Amino acid sequence: MNAPGLPDGLVVIVKEECATCRLVAPLLIDLAGSQPLAVYTQDDPTFPPGVDAVHDADLAVSWHHRVETVPTLLRVEGGREVERTVGWRRDHWRRMTGDDDLGADLPPMRPGCGSLSVDPDREDELRRRFEGSRLRSRRVELAAAEDEIEAMFDRGWTDGLPVVPPTEERVLRMLDGTTRAPDEVVATVPPDIVEVTVEKVAVAAVMAGCLPECLPWVLTALEAMCTDEFNIHGVLATTMPVGPVIVASGPGTRAIGMNSGVNAFGQGNRANLTIGRAVQLVVRNVGGGRPGEIDRATHGNPGKLSFCFAESLDSALGSLAVERGATPGADAVTVFAGEGPRCVVDQLSRTPESLIGSLAAALRTVHHPKLVVVFDAVLVVGPEHERVFAEAGWDRRRVVDGLHERLQCPGAEIVRGAGGIDEGMPASFADQTLPKFRPGGLLLTAAGGGAGLFSAIIGGWANGQTGSEPVTKEVSG
Repeated sequence: MNAPGLPDGLVVIVKEECATCRLVAPLLIDLAGSQPLAVYTQDDPTFPPGVDAVHDADLAVSWHHRVETVPTLLRVEGGREVERTVGWRRDHWRRMTGDDDLGADLPPMRPGCGSLSVDPDREDELRRRFEGSRLRSRRVELAAAEDEIEAMFDRGWTDGLPVVPPTEERVLRMLDGTTRAPDEVVATVPPDIVEVTVEKVAVAAVMAGCLPECLPWVLTALEAMCTDEFNIHGVLATTMPVGPVIVASGPGTRAIGMNSGVNAFGQGNRANLTIGRAVQLVVRNVGGGRPGEIDRATHGNPGKLSFCFAESLDSALGSLAVERGATPGADAVTVFAGEGPRCVVDQLSRTPESLIGSLAAALRTVHHPKLVVVFDAVLVVGPEHERVFAEAGWDRRRVVDGLHERLQCPGAEIVRGAGGIDEGMPASFADQTLPKFRPGGLLLTAAGGGAGLFSAIIGGWANGQTGSEPVTKEVSG
């Protein structure tokens, strides 16, 4: 619906139930006799008395002209608003009306009241009525007796758990979380190679249970995943138990309530879980990446529902996103094709050298202790382990270099047949020493609760051009 036009001159929006509107009502009679004045009343069509007011019964004028407080006084020239004041401020009203004696017997200032167009009980319905035409998604009508939750299960739209019905009101509210246009194409989603718009992502975000402020993070994670480097098609099609892992960075993680502390990988945090879940629902419902079809994981892992967490903002080890090129202080996401996390227990090491040895020994087992270079990994250092490094003055670079030094693998120990194990590297590597991880293949971040001498490892999928590369992207609204 197009915004109703306003006549040139002064325009006032009021409601009878507002004490400040009743305070200024007598002034409107005088103003109407001296200059062009249009008055819109939200509730009582007979208010203000003595003034020929227009009843804004459907609140179209108030909604489209973003009236949040009444009374609102506007000056309109050539059909465009050129000035506005809200509530009663005598100096503002005098300047806008040109009447230096206006309201001489009234107090200098009185705050207004909330406009009916922003009443929480009405706002969503008004948004649907006036902005619903912005949405291009197909409407699905359900029979009166249908259970909407069960209907979405029946149509194959869920990830195995109930989803939130994406009503027009909810989708429009979700779109408030971004400045992007609803019809802007965000990415082309494999495996079906379908363009997905901001609106479609908003639908998935509603279904996942996101708050609007999480939508920019979902959009950015999806953009990062739907790149040739990340290769989400391959991540889906592999028989390995991997899926997108989203590591969120920056002060915005705290602003939207993400968890980087206790139980960072687990349940209970809405932002962490719903951001990761929304991305997965887009891949499933738009891209066609469904288990048993394109998704061929032998075992899978629970993180394929959602695996998203925030890294610590104040870690002595710095930021993974910054290490990977993000602007310091910017919000960013890093997407990594990973399996479920595994715990590293070391409750006795009090020197960085000892702790590095423990972490390296655990990292060597990623996927298989005799397979090297092929797989990347994320090491998530817990706060108590991080403290060991910080107290010794070890920074990120020294920790990573120390790990790589401990992860040089003698070829004789990792070739096929060594140790009586057929799995391993080809025999041609027997006389060489090989690194467990390729350069840049070990990603370091920090997260977790303050109690517990633990860290965690997230093993990756095949790396490089035959597999997946981690992708870091700054969040854009």
